[in-house]
Amino acid sequence: MKARKTYAIVGCGSRSEMFYGALARDFKETSELKALCDINYSRMALANRYLQVKYGHASVSAYGADAFDQMIEEQRPDTVIVTTIDRLHHHYIIRALEAGCDVITEKPMTVDDEKCWAILEAVERTGRSLRVTFNYRYASYHSRIRELIMQGTIGDVHSVHFEWLLNTQHGADYFRRWHRDKRNSGGLLVHKSTHHFDLVNFWLGTYPETVFAFGDLRFYGRENAEMRGEKHFYQRAFGSEAAKDDPFALHLDQNENLKAMYLDAEHEDGYQRDQSVFGDGISIEDTMGVTVRYENKAILTYSLNAYMPWEGFNVAFNGSRGRIELKVVEQSYVNGGGDKALEGAAEGASILVFPMFGTPYAADIELAEGGHGGGDPVMLNDLFGDPEPDPLKRVASHRDGAMSIMTGIAANQSIRTGLPVRVRDLLRR
Repeated sequence: MKARKTYAIVGCGSRSEMFYGALARDFKETSELKALCDINYSRMALANRYLQVKYGHASVSAYGADAFDQMIEEQRPDTVIVTTIDRLHHHYIIRALEAGCDVITEKPMTVDDEKCWAILEAVERTGRSLRVTFNYRYASYHSRIRELIMQGTIGDVHSVHFEWLLNTQHGADYFRRWHRDKRNSGGLLVHKSTHHFDLVNFWLGTYPETVFAFGDLRFYGRENAEMRGEKHFYQRAFGSEAAKDDPFALHLDQNENLKAMYLDAEHEDGYQRDQSVFGDGISIEDTMGVTVRYENKAILTYSLNAYMPWEGFNVAFNGSRGRIELKVVEQSYVNGGGDKALEGAAEGASILVFPMFGTPYAADIELAEGGHGGGDPVMLNDLFGDPEPDPLKRVASHRDGAMSIMTGIAANQSIRTGLPVRVRDLLRR
């Protein structure tokens, strides 16, 4: 068994409950949650209430964001879990490493190349551990793809076509909240696609070399709505007559979790969780296409659209001995609005293998319960439990975290300049 370790969590938004809930309920024999840290005391109070009511755990110490160093000094956690807004990840990761703590961070590790380099330098300088929580690696169908490729089922993989669809419930949600400002999230090519680019790195056992991309805001935003003839606009849904009949509106007062976490807490920091997806001030793209050449010479063509009629993805792998096709339909959700086990849960999945000179067949996969295709509980056990040795090597290091976001960061630069971008040039110091 692992020795009992102590943890502190910085950032008490919707992603934090997966971690503090697991520590309090599933891994209490090996783990101890010591403290919470956030800019918003109402949100920390809610987390403490959930700890007591939902998980039967005593409340823990709460520290404001300006008291992060004080929390480390007083509580001496072995590991800090970072679940803040993306643009602040680097700040808390580096401070925790320098204070002698290991770190577990939500994806994406950070949002631009300068912050990425600073994190890599801090890991090297301090010698501490940094892990990035890529739960999709642990989904049964993603693990099965990794197995098939490692076994040489289709030989050397030469190209991958990867199409991800976000629907008008989940996809729209990125345009209501802080993610809509690219300075906060790096845009969807960093915040969301970090999962997808990491999967390609993981599946193929390689890293990106050169990236070229196009992307634009084609559906969301006020200008696009005006072009489609819309005449009724609002800034946020709460208290708005115009929002009542808008299928894209999020009504915080109609969801107990969202009301408690955001509407009842916004008096402290002014954060509005229910902004109109057809408002001004959106600086991220909703329609993106990326081409990547990898160090092993494989080529990826990738697309992400955030306003589709269904949620899920298609991936095709073309190799020297055949082809594999993966299709997954996912459960749609609004982040923080309900059962964590439904976030990204698979409604259906299939893997078809087409040998070059053989009969096509369906590869066996077993769908697992839990969020992100059943990956969440497996990853949490890997983080906090006593996992078995993993021949698939699903644990993601700081280098894996960096090389997943560098595809998106390079894609953002390519969109700005219209030029291909070498990843190595972005990280050259």
